[in-house]
Amino acid sequence: MAMSAGRDDGEPMMEMNTTPLIDVMLVLLIMFIITIPIQTHAVKVDLPQNSQNNPNPVNADKNKITIDAAGTVAWNGAPVDEVTLRQYLDQTAGMNPEPELHFQPAPDARYEAVDRTLAVIKRSAITKLGFIGNEQYRNDF
Repeated sequence: MAMSAGRDDGEPMMEMNTTPLIDVMLVLLIMFIITIPIQTHAVKVDLPQNSQNNPNPVNADKNKITIDAAGTVAWNGAPVDEVTLRQYLDQTAGMNPEPELHFQPAPDARYEAVDRTLAVIKRSAITKLGFIGNEQYRNDF
């Protein structure tokens, strides 16, 4: 590191000595680099569990879809979401002979949930659909 002592004529130095400032700045930079935590990039994936004892949820004779008052759709008594329901319906439509599908909404079920479920059934090309439990409305009309 070079330093100048001024001019030969004895005048004082007018420029600031930046060498100590640069040294301090480099030390601080190294300290910041060391103290930064190491970034770990991980993608968490929920893999399906392999289970050999799951029975086939699609019955070969008849299946039942129910909707309760909270809007929960159940396939043969087990709650399902729309994607799973569509998979079961596609599996049912591919069987020969096609099993019957019974549809039973609760009397106090929301119309929106019933309509959404019927739309999924209609898109799946099911031909044997029956509404059960309509006798509960016999005296209403």
